[in-house]
This record gives sequence, C-alpha cells and structure tokens, in this order.
Amino acid sequence: MAAMSTGNTSRADANRRRILDVALAELLRDPDASMDQIARAAGVVRRTVYGHFPSREALISTLVDGAVQALADAHAAGREGVADPAEAVARSVLAVWEIADRYRLLIALAQRTVTMQGIRERLAPVRESAVELLQRGLDRGVFVSPLPAPALAYVHEQMLFAVMEAVNDGLLTAQEAGRSAAVSVLAAAGVPASLATALVAKTID
Repeated sequence: MAAMSTGNTSRADANRRRILDVALAELLRDPDASMDQIARAAGVVRRTVYGHFPSREALISTLVDGAVQALADAHAAGREGVADPAEAVARSVLAVWEIADRYRLLIALAQRTVTMQGIRERLAPVRESAVELLQRGLDRGVFVSPLPAPALAYVHEQMLFAVMEAVNDGLLTAQEAGRSAAVSVLAAAGVPASLATALVAKTID
C-alpha cells in the first residue's frame, strides 16, 4: 500500500511539473492560452490541471513564484565572491537578466492577474540582499546617491521592470537589454556612465 501511495505521489508530482513546464511555454507563446489549451498541450485532461491548480490565476501565480526563485538564485550567484560592490551589482544584474529575459513576458502577464504588490512581496528577499550590497557601496563611496539604500534598491527594481517592458514593446532588443540594464543601474547608483559602461563590458568579456 505504501509503495502504491508513493507511486501515485510521484506520478502526481510529475504531472504537476509537466503542467507547469508546458504552461510556461504555452503562455509565453500565447498569453491568452486557456486551461483547456494547456491541458491539451500537456497531454492531460482538463480535470487534472484543475486538480493541481484551481484557477488560471493560481497557475500563473505558481509560475511567478518559480520565476522569482530563479531570479533570487541568479542574483545570489552573480554577486557571490565579488568584493567590489560595483562589479557585484553589474554581475548580479547581468545574471538576473539572463533569467528575466526568459520570464519577462510571464511577468507582464502576471501584472494582469497578480497584483504588482504581490510581485513586490515575492521579490522581498532579492530586494533585501540588494539593499545590503548597495549600502556597502554607499558606505565605501563606490556609489553616490541622494536616496538611501532601500529606496535605491526599489528604483533599480523598477528600472529592470521598465527594461523588460521596453523589450516587450520592441523598443530594445533582448540582446542589448542586459548590458543596457546593468549600465543604467550602475549609473543610477552614481557611477559615472563611462566607468559603468567600461565595467559592464569588462564583466561581459
């Protein structure tokens, strides 16, 4: 009985993972994809999808949670072992953009179903680590800003959202967006544009 229960749980977990993977691909292809479309693409019946996610909004919310976790992991990995605050910010923004570029259409979609406040709450751990990094840079004089670190972190977060929207609207290519975002974030922290551009170029190269 225990083995059967374990098997059912594993199968349910596999179905849930497949539904999430397929849902992400379908929603990125068609932001208006219905639960029926997602079920067909995942090769399951509609009831199976609803068994895991009671509504389309719940499904999107779960996908957003996964995206935020990926962003948090990228942010941490980008700055790990980097002593210079400016370089750490550049590397973390570039690492985050690699993930954000994949999820930018999902985030735009989520803004229609998950409140921006809800998205901000999910990003709280990322923001906290960004505040710590920015405060270290401000204390060392690497960054210069009239804003305290928490407000500066908020501005940086909004800048990244804006860059995603610029790409979504065709104002910026995804290829150039990561570099532009990193330079813009550093410049907003008071790093001269020429130095920010050189630092980001060096980091990429």
